[in-house]
Amino acid sequence: MKITAKHLMMICLSALAAACAPKEPVKYLALSFDDGPNLTTESMMLDVLAKHNVPATFFFIGNNINEETAENMKRALELGCEIGNHSLTHSMMSQMDEEQVKTEILATSKMIEQITGQRPKFFRPPYINVKPEMYDWIDLTFICGKGCEDWVATVDKDARREGIIANAEPGAIYLLHDFEGNEATVEALDEAIPVLKKQGYVFVTISQLFENLKCTPDGHTMYTVVPDGRK
Repeated sequence: MKITAKHLMMICLSALAAACAPKEPVKYLALSFDDGPNLTTESMMLDVLAKHNVPATFFFIGNNINEETAENMKRALELGCEIGNHSLTHSMMSQMDEEQVKTEILATSKMIEQITGQRPKFFRPPYINVKPEMYDWIDLTFICGKGCEDWVATVDKDARREGIIANAEPGAIYLLHDFEGNEATVEALDEAIPVLKKQGYVFVTISQLFENLKCTPDGHTMYTVVPDGRK
């Protein structure tokens, strides 16, 4: 077939149209896990993240941090994950006074920074139990998230998988748990991640979620979904 000047012009115009066509925004999701660190379920979760090449954010309890569990904290960073603050004792913080709340947060952030070299940016209140004053007392962004009742032992792996898939939406943060014995969530996520990838979702850390969506955290908001500030 002879390529004429007309054919070349048509090819160039088609390429230009494709390049100028509006692109669909990237659908970002952030996985996050509460109640670590530990050397059992969390190790399995890190294996799943490595298998699927996706990062996550871990909210750690200060009292669970020690020389042994610190190894999984370091491994999480090596996999591109980040670490948030989940308090020192995992207690009902709305019942605490200012000094007690600050002790819970500062002690945990200090331990995390000593091991990782990074100070946490995000805080997830235990039981999502808060009172208004806590937003003034804690200089971290409050994070909630979408769950699948994976702390309930009677919710099996299949129900957790379907809950994870059903809760997907652009900008969503997942609130899941990797406490010892919670292997059903590991198995559910191993099956859910490929499904969500096929649906076009891209997994990022919570920091990356805010950055990619051009959203500046509000110091008096608890986030479950990060709004897309680019719109």
